[in-house]
Amino acid sequence: MENRKQAGRLERIWLKRNFRGPMDEREAAVLVPEQGLESNANQGGKRQVTLLDADSWEEMVSEMGEAPDPSVRRANLLVRGLSLRESRGRVLAIGTSRLRINGETRPCERMEEACTGLLEFMRPKWRGGAYAQVLEGGQIQVGDAVRWEEEPPAVLRIGQGTTFGE
Repeated sequence: MENRKQAGRLERIWLKRNFRGPMDEREAAVLVPEQGLESNANQGGKRQVTLLDADSWEEMVSEMGEAPDPSVRRANLLVRGLSLRESRGRVLAIGTSRLRINGETRPCERMEEACTGLLEFMRPKWRGGAYAQVLEGGQIQVGDAVRWEEEPPAVLRIGQGTTFGE
């Protein structure tokens, strides 16, 4: 697994006006616990916020030979400097807010509508990004630090009074 100290930054924020509606770019937004982004069309559930890894996106478009803007992915947040790949269950801190990654955002036919060939290039390596639940909300803005939270060490208890890993 990647270095736990790795940090990145929030590069872009988009809010969706309505179902299948346009994505509006913002400099700042508010994350609401158990809801998602304030004023975003999608609210609640396990897919409250969608994230895209800028480095992975740039690697993919260089392979494609075309350079569609990351906004065509229709994610809410573009992060740089840390990988979202295989991050299910991890907690991501953005500024003072915390998100739990619940899974990979799989690309859909809308990607092919945006750019021919995009759907196939997005399928491997979590290139479609990740989706998350808001654990702790707050104001976020472009430029905020983004980092994985430290996970507590595993503790194995064997019998009475014997503990390993503490």
